[in-house]
Amino acid sequence: MLVAFSVSPSGGDPDGGVSEAVARAVKVVRDSGLPNSTNAMFTNVEGDWDEVMDVVKRAVEAAGEGAARVSLVLKADIRPGYTGQLEAKVERVEQHLR
Repeated sequence: MLVAFSVSPSGGDPDGGVSEAVARAVKVVRDSGLPNSTNAMFTNVEGDWDEVMDVVKRAVEAAGEGAARVSLVLKADIRPGYTGQLEAKVERVEQHLR
C-alpha cells in the first residue's frame, strides 16, 4: 500500500506557517522505518495497511500538538502483492520519458 498524505494544524503560528508542525509529522514517518519520501505538498509512505495507517495516525497527532484542529488529506493506492512501488511507479514513468 502506498499512501500520500498531507497534514496541517489550524492556529498556532501568527504568520500561518506550519513547517514546524509538519516537521513533527515527517519525523514520525521517518522514524517508522517504512519507505517514505516528502515533497512540497505530501509525504508518501509504503507498507501494509495497519502499519501505514498507524504511522499516519501518529503523524497527525504529532502535527496537531497544541492545535485545536488538524486537517488531513490522504490518498491511498492499495495493490496487494506489490512492494517497492514508492520508487518503481516513478521509474516506470521515467522510462516513458526517455
